[in-house]
Amino acid sequence: MQFGWLTLAMSPSPDEDGARIDQVLAQACLAEQLGFADVWLTEHYFTGESVYNDSLMFAAALAVKTERIRIGFAVVQTPFHHPVRLAVQLALLDNLSKGRIDVGIGKGTAYNEYEFVGHGLRSTDSRERMEETVEILDLAWRGGPLSYDGRFHKVNIPAIRPKPVQQPGPPLWRSVISPGSFTDCGRLGVPILTARLPVARIKERWAAYAAGIDAG
Repeated sequence: MQFGWLTLAMSPSPDEDGARIDQVLAQACLAEQLGFADVWLTEHYFTGESVYNDSLMFAAALAVKTERIRIGFAVVQTPFHHPVRLAVQLALLDNLSKGRIDVGIGKGTAYNEYEFVGHGLRSTDSRERMEETVEILDLAWRGGPLSYDGRFHKVNIPAIRPKPVQQPGPPLWRSVISPGSFTDCGRLGVPILTARLPVARIKERWAAYAAGIDAG
């Protein structure tokens, strides 16, 4: 069994943001020293939750300060990122960390609608934006020319560089709650992240995931 550490990185006031960012960085380094397998970063904006806000940039600092622990995102809120830039940033992080990146993919949450508004968006089409991003990431990390014609993004570029260390790219994890989503991810062989649920419900969800694996 392996243990990881997830940080919400809360800061109660702007005056404390700098100190809290330093604390989270030190705690992540300590987690590596204590033998934790991975550290997971959240992404939120405007309120002091996820005080570093930009989890990708913060992960770059972790990548050069650690040597073994894996660095995960729980999750990247894909509607807030252009998928080509995201593909490049994650590939660079994979190089900086020597292949220690895990990418949790999410669509954002409607209860944080203010985050969408702050990025000039609304949450109504967040799932479709997420799916386009996943498709573009998959295509981008294969190497060679990238051509994509979607509803939100139209891309035509020679290639993404640098190439990720992990091939065909950093693992893409899905954030799931419903039994059907667990089953679908199991069938596709996709690693999963989920919320804090009662133990009995976790057992049910894992059974659904296992059923998907068997069906796949």
